[in-house]
Amino acid sequence: MNGFLTLLYKELLRFWKVGFQTLFAPILSTLLYLLIFSHVLEEQARVSPSVTYTVFLIPGLVMMAMLQNAFANSSSSLIQSTVSGNHIFMLLSPLSYQEIFTAYVLASVVRGLIVGLGIYVVAVVFFEPPLYSLAWIIAFALMGTALLGALGIIAGIWAEKFEHLAALQNFAILPLTFLSGVFYTISSLPSFWRGLSYLNPFFYMVDGFRYGFFHSSDVSPYLSLGILMVCFLAVSWWTLRMLKAGYKIRK
Repeated sequence: MNGFLTLLYKELLRFWKVGFQTLFAPILSTLLYLLIFSHVLEEQARVSPSVTYTVFLIPGLVMMAMLQNAFANSSSSLIQSTVSGNHIFMLLSPLSYQEIFTAYVLASVVRGLIVGLGIYVVAVVFFEPPLYSLAWIIAFALMGTALLGALGIIAGIWAEKFEHLAALQNFAILPLTFLSGVFYTISSLPSFWRGLSYLNPFFYMVDGFRYGFFHSSDVSPYLSLGILMVCFLAVSWWTLRMLKAGYKIRK
């Protein structure tokens, strides 16, 4: 247990010591998204008679920032260990692969939640978004950040240099988050693109998270949460197998 807590503390301290880059910067960039899109599209776009476009954007942008930062936390930590050559010490330590997995995922969840909370606090001050169910919001925030934290471990182990990780972020994580309904409702899409959206697991994170604010969603939040739980279990199983086998770590 002491080893697990030490690794968790190390991962928390790693992003906290450079908080201006890992916490403040994503909060600021997401708020800039909100200000720009609200200014340009507030009068042109309307999602419902009772919800302005700016308020509609807030949950999606909060979730997008949480997911991206949860993924970045675990993946960047592992790729840095790979490049510096000290990742072998994970295998030399008395930690089990379950403890290593849990520490990295928890640290990713914490970073994602801090970023999301920072964005939400500022949004509340200026835009006063509604809040229907805190329980649903917390459930999807935890499930989404945990899933992306586990995916970040896989990416960090697989990548051999920073360019590999950047390619994965730019060509997979970023497009999937942008096309998950952050800036629009999928009900407004043509049937073909709406069907493709249902294949995107990021859509269920955003849609379920938004339900916690507006009591309205394109898909039942129970179905969304169930899909995310299945995805998390599958990704966790894969990640644990990689850690247990020492994939690309034992060289």
